[in-house]
Amino acid sequence: EVLKEKVEEEEEAERAERAERAERAEKMMRPMEVRKEDTTRTQEMLRDLERKLSEIEVSIPEKSSTFTKDAIDTSKLPLSYQSNTPKEEHLLQVADNFSRQYSHLCPDRVPLFLYPVNECNVPKFVSTTIRPTLMPYPELYNWDTCAQFVSDFLSAVPLPDPLKPVVKEEEKAPPKKYAVKPPRDLTSRFEREQEIKRQEGVKAEEEKRLKQGERLAEQESAKTDPLHGLRVHSWVLVLSGKREVPESFFIDPFTARSYSTQDDHFLGIESLWNHKNYWVNMQDCWNCCKDLVFDLGDPVRWEYLLLETDKPLLSLTEEEDDGTNDDDDAENLGKEDEDKSFDMPCSWVEQIEISPEAFETRCPNGKKVIQYKRARLEKWAPYLNNNGLVCRLTTYEDLECTKILEIKEWFQNREDMLELKHINKVTGLNIDYFKPGHPQALRAHSYTSMQPEMDRVMEFYEKVRVDGLIKREETPRTMTEYYQGRPDLLSYRHVNFGPRTKKLALNSAESNPRPVVKITERFFRNPAKPADEDVAERVFLILDERIQLRYHCREDHLTASKREFLWRTEGDSKGNKIIMTPDMCLSFEVEPMEHTKKLLYQYEAMMKLKNEEKLARHQAWESELEVLEILKLREEEEAAHALTISIYDTKRNEKSKEYREAMERMMHEEHLWQAEAQLDYLAPFLAQLPPGEKLTRWQAMRLKDECLSDFKQRLIDKANLIQARFEKETQELQKQQQWYQENQVTLTPEDEDLYLSYCSQAMFRIRVMEQRLNRHKELAPLKYLALEEKLYKDPRLVELLKVFV
Repeated sequence: EVLKEKVEEEEEAERAERAERAERAEKMMRPMEVRKEDTTRTQEMLRDLERKLSEIEVSIPEKSSTFTKDAIDTSKLPLSYQSNTPKEEHLLQVADNFSRQYSHLCPDRVPLFLYPVNECNVPKFVSTTIRPTLMPYPELYNWDTCAQFVSDFLSAVPLPDPLKPVVKEEEKAPPKKYAVKPPRDLTSRFEREQEIKRQEGVKAEEEKRLKQGERLAEQESAKTDPLHGLRVHSWVLVLSGKREVPESFFIDPFTARSYSTQDDHFLGIESLWNHKNYWVNMQDCWNCCKDLVFDLGDPVRWEYLLLETDKPLLSLTEEEDDGTNDDDDAENLGKEDEDKSFDMPCSWVEQIEISPEAFETRCPNGKKVIQYKRARLEKWAPYLNNNGLVCRLTTYEDLECTKILEIKEWFQNREDMLELKHINKVTGLNIDYFKPGHPQALRAHSYTSMQPEMDRVMEFYEKVRVDGLIKREETPRTMTEYYQGRPDLLSYRHVNFGPRTKKLALNSAESNPRPVVKITERFFRNPAKPADEDVAERVFLILDERIQLRYHCREDHLTASKREFLWRTEGDSKGNKIIMTPDMCLSFEVEPMEHTKKLLYQYEAMMKLKNEEKLARHQAWESELEVLEILKLREEEEAAHALTISIYDTKRNEKSKEYREAMERMMHEEHLWQAEAQLDYLAPFLAQLPPGEKLTRWQAMRLKDECLSDFKQRLIDKANLIQARFEKETQELQKQQQWYQENQVTLTPEDEDLYLSYCSQAMFRIRVMEQRLNRHKELAPLKYLALEEKLYKDPRLVELLKVFV
């Protein structure tokens, strides 16, 4: 009956399809002439379509796995990874019972995260996956550097299901051999094609509008997350109390950032665990985590899995303590506690071992890329890039990350002390930041081009420079410098340049300097001078041959004194002096003084200012030379980008490596020397006998006596040598003491210090030699007896010397 119904359904579907084709043919009927042309064109299009379709290769993409279990060879893992101990099995039963009770009492809450499977698909309790380990790296002793180290190793991978931390893939049932085929699709194929064309047109229009920026604001607008409050996440909670932690806080493991427990990003907590216990939050999280009390010893707020908790339970009230307890109740209570008590099993994971190379590499393979919205962060291990690049942050204008706005690059271990390079792709402005130690004391360098006489700003470490320069701003026609801490109290110098008469060259400031048109200098207040005599600003108008002065204003005045000198090139009849006239000095004085009106005073002031003008022009020329020198140095540094290597880095430091190899050679040579020194002590005496001759008893006795006699003489010679050195040092000290007694009156304090230092060192040497001599006298007999015993036990003499023992 089933087969019969199936055949009828197929026949009915075929009839419906034939009727649909006939109806479609009637609707699309056209004149015969047109149909012939269409038929020819259609055949060509079909052949072209078949040719294009044959060139297309379809490859079915493999399903991307969230967890890289296949990359782990489970056969090489320890036995603790592949199975559970009886205590772990007992813990899993306790956890399963706890989970069922929790689900019964709290049916509206999500299941607890208690015992996920590990790499070997073995269920493990979460607390046993934690193994506290003390590492030999000081950077891991603080939470911030430790969190940064962990975040560099982690890579954020989205969960298959954002609502569950562990999802088991359901196995698909194999298809049945005789399953009933589903009914045919009776929808119109023509209508489907038209619908697809219409959707493609709509999609193309939407993409066009998106490229034009019409829907950019709509995409940027905040959208309501349909899974808000349901997504799962795991992070670290640091409780207050120990290690001087004033208050509890959160640490996000992926960003290494710390958050307050009052932060709005954390909407609630389901459970907590460490290597000792597991706690379930029984508090209401309607106000996120702001009202949560992190007292893990409170069983009302935190339901624990095991009885052994980190914190004691809350104390009972007096009314509860006043209850009568007989001996039977106490005994039963103790038995009940014994039955329920259970210690957390030891961790099944191996102890963490991080080699120095892995600790320095940080990120897997030394590189990590994090993609953000309109930003891309790249990290590298130190010394992985030959230019010292360790981090790069690129920000984009669009969501597709195709138009770059700016780039920030961080460097380490650079010889030129380059720390950060900021590149603005929109304005073309580059800013280089340097750490202290640059040869030119550079702090920052802002520029659009490395060519000279362009817009740039240089900042310096003023405490390192002798001239106290803080900042230098340069344009094609001006140069402005800011100073601090100079003895002449100069704070500002602005130089205006005129058009260059010759073509610009690389060393233009030396061979073809720019003509200086105007120099403006400003000074800090000098409290040692009156305000009317303390220059606040002076302007050298070189082309106009004028010098303008403005003095500091008094505290009780609103205006300041001013003076202007008019420079004239006319001289006297000999042409070597300037003719001073009253109209060459124009002044405005708040409180006029008699001596300032004299021509001699004005002449001396003008001549001094003329010398100051020459000095200012020379300093402007030196500043141009320094700019060229810095630019040339920066080009060489960028081309070389040499890195500094610590002397303790024996892996990369060639000098340290050569020194270590030299020390190893010396130790090897010393070892060989010691080995040679420990050669046969009878060899010199055996060499006196004819080769191959067998020893007699009397010869063996003579060898023994000669060896002992020689050793005794060497002990005596050594004692005499120590005694001679002791007597020599003693005589030298006595001579120095006699010289001091004779010249004590005429000695200077430096001579007395030298004498006392010599006496101290001499007495130290004398005491050392005295101790060596006494020790040698004590050990010499023992060494003599030890050699004698060694000779009697020598295998070449032992049989011959038995009769003399």
